[in-house]
Amino acid sequence: MVQKYQSPVRVYKHPFELIMAAYERRFPTCPLIPMFVDSDTVNEFKSEDGAIHVIERRCKLDIDAPRLLKKIAGVDYVYFVQKNSLNSRERTLHIEAHNETFSNRVIINEHCCYTVHPENEDWTCFEQSASLDIKSFFGFESTVEKIAMKQYTSNIKKGKEIIEYYLRQLEEEGITFVPRWTPPSIAPSSETSSSCKKQAASLAVVVPDTAQAEGLASEALGTPTGPPEPVAGTPDDKLDADYIKRYLGDLTPLQESCLIRLRQWLQETHKGKIPKDEHILRFLRARDFNIDKAREIMCQSLTWRKQHQVDYILDTWSPPQVLQDYYAGGWHHHDKDGRPLYVLRLGQMDTKGLVRALGEEALLRYVLSINEEGLRRCEENTKVFGRPISSWTCLVDLEGLNMRHLWRPGVKALLRIIEVVEANYPETLGRLLILRAPRVFPVLWTLVSPFIDDNTRRKFLIYAGNDYQGPGGLLDYIDKEIIPDFLSGECMCEVPEGGLVPKSLYRTAEELENEDLRLWTETIYQSASVFKGAPHEILIQIVDASSVITWDFDVCKGDIVFNIYHSKRSPQPPKKDSLGAHSITSPGGNNVQLIDRVWQLGRDYSMVESPLICKEGESVQGSHVTRWPGFYILQWRFHSMPACAATNLPRVDDVLASLQVSSHKCKVMYYTEVIGSEDFRGSMTSLESSHSGFSQLSAATTSSSQSQASSMISRWRFC
Repeated sequence: MVQKYQSPVRVYKHPFELIMAAYERRFPTCPLIPMFVDSDTVNEFKSEDGAIHVIERRCKLDIDAPRLLKKIAGVDYVYFVQKNSLNSRERTLHIEAHNETFSNRVIINEHCCYTVHPENEDWTCFEQSASLDIKSFFGFESTVEKIAMKQYTSNIKKGKEIIEYYLRQLEEEGITFVPRWTPPSIAPSSETSSSCKKQAASLAVVVPDTAQAEGLASEALGTPTGPPEPVAGTPDDKLDADYIKRYLGDLTPLQESCLIRLRQWLQETHKGKIPKDEHILRFLRARDFNIDKAREIMCQSLTWRKQHQVDYILDTWSPPQVLQDYYAGGWHHHDKDGRPLYVLRLGQMDTKGLVRALGEEALLRYVLSINEEGLRRCEENTKVFGRPISSWTCLVDLEGLNMRHLWRPGVKALLRIIEVVEANYPETLGRLLILRAPRVFPVLWTLVSPFIDDNTRRKFLIYAGNDYQGPGGLLDYIDKEIIPDFLSGECMCEVPEGGLVPKSLYRTAEELENEDLRLWTETIYQSASVFKGAPHEILIQIVDASSVITWDFDVCKGDIVFNIYHSKRSPQPPKKDSLGAHSITSPGGNNVQLIDRVWQLGRDYSMVESPLICKEGESVQGSHVTRWPGFYILQWRFHSMPACAATNLPRVDDVLASLQVSSHKCKVMYYTEVIGSEDFRGSMTSLESSHSGFSQLSAATTSSSQSQASSMISRWRFC
């Protein structure tokens, strides 16, 4: 497996030329990194005007590896080749490095780049990326990979120290400014030239390129002096190292790399709105920074959020009065770490009454609104306390808990809520303080604990009786001034006291079922299944030729081809039988086919946009300005991998890709709308450029009338 690394943008608050002067002092040897034995110049090129300087070096490294491994490999030193390309005109330095030793067994490539900050020409940006591919190494592949990654990360941290060391050295020599390159035709005066030459001579002390020369990049630059400050406007909306430390926390180089690579993947496949960095980081932490696993659960969660418009829940949904009166929970200041504090008096809450009066789905939606409010409060506290705060503390008071709380439907609702929260709000619970746990608590814990993630379970602190008042109790985590009054504290807590829900508010099972269905089908999105040989199609009738058809869909599973057709006559409605050729009902969505098999393309209907191939996980937005009235058909078709043009045999990649699509089934979640061109708020982008990301329709679009498409609504299931 290929190991990859991508650094954040590290901003150095010094001019490019001064950084280059410090960098050049690293050759041919660097005392700060003992593993670098020597380096020799292999090739060198300078342009006539002096703007371009390319130098290639061969670096000798003494890798810190077990003696037995070195003996088996038959080498004492490892050699790397490094090529530096300095463009003084553009003020850039590109560094490429690869291993020469064992190049047929191990492939190490690295690219580093120094550039001028896009918003401050007196600052310098640095980035690096690298890859490690161990094909074979005498049966020690895993050991070599661990050694390489360990030394790689340690040398990344040293890079900042090395540059700072040589910057201080320059300052001690009185060199705090290096003039920029100027073309020979407008060269400075002779007096200035001699001064520059004198400075250049003093800068010509050369020292070996450390980690970059060996493919063990060590150029992690940061702010040389003073506290880190977030820097806006890094190139191409890339992450800045100071921003990461200020708003996301102290991450290891490999953790930073995972965050940046997953973020880049989202930007490439979802080119509109992407999740916040804190949200991406939570999913990475939940999966121990395994990018593939984190990407999978995050995409499922984002699809779920989009389906149920969770991003708008705080603005568009108000909890029923029953919840406001009888749900004994609410936000209450913050703990000693600055985390928002949520207080839940579970023992005083009538869970049976709430479920009977509201239903499971209304309770779930209320819990989701609490979590959304928690995310908002974390952002606010991060700004207030000046340090990253990404989770909250929950204080649960169990006084009053009894067998009534173990009512089966109530426990079922609780387990459902835990399941949804665990899947969509990972790593948001910083600490859970359970106070005054009664004897019945172990029974509830036995039922609930299997559904709680191990990492989350380790954050639980359970106190029986009044133990929370002693050493290691509540005062260790919450300031005395904000301990709620019902826990013998001095702070008045505005959390509702709960109590029994009047039976007059209870609703029938039928009413609750209808209410639950309404809550979770209140969405502008619809879902459908696409099978091999059975595309999903929707019909849109256009009366005004100047209308605009807009669409927004996510490919939840498999790869599909999106087409738009026009016909002057309406296709026959789909057959009603679920086993017929025109209509398939599936658990994950509907499948409707409108184009009759006897229809011929070009005679009965025509294609109005080029086909668009959409990969699994992509989110697509687009629009089409209609030229003629009539009937437009939007089609999602199963994408079959094409065979190799030179032979009838499929390619290996095609076979592997086809195996990943189980049972030749795809899933899409879509929304369409027809509006007049004068009212269209989006851009008239063509279908080919319509890729977008986890798009959130504007409030106007959300509240507008539903699409004229005739398609069926089904309850969403996780993709």
